Amino acid sequence: MKKPCKLISSILIPLLIGFGGSFFTVSSINSWYSTINKPFFNPPNWIFSPVWTTLFILIGISFYLVWQKDFGKNKKQILAIYFTQLAFNFFWSIFFFALQNPLLAFIEIIILWILIFLNIKVFYKIDKRAGYLLIPYLLWVSFASILNLSIVILN
Repeated sequence: MKKPCKLISSILIPLLIGFGGSFFTVSSINSWYSTINKPFFNPPNWIFSPVWTTLFILIGISFYLVWQKDFGKNKKQILAIYFTQLAFNFFWSIFFFALQNPLLAFIEIIILWILIFLNIKVFYKIDKRAGYLLIPYLLWVSFASILNLSIVILN
């Protein structure tokens, strides 16, 4: 596959997963989510879309960088970690918003955090830039984990 196609598909995959997850989020923002107790540091709703869009683009570029190096020595393991963390990212929206289950979502986001950390480690070994590009994702999911736990405690 040519470089421009690799780059575009690398970015489109996480964006499509994010779009899929947002389908479950949007339906709850003005209903269930607006009625629950949230901590004082809860960001305004409008901030989530641009942050996640930026993060998904960074995730895609990171993937592209390791794809350019044919995923290093452990291709199957690396692809498994990458796509598993994307799946966990997608399912968090279902657990939190569609199922309206912040506790289940919190347990899930902890696993997601671990998967992102592992993803950073394996990508970093192949291309340091790819690992660094995932750090904002880990930081945002760290914040989201604290926010999620706070919602569990407050409700």
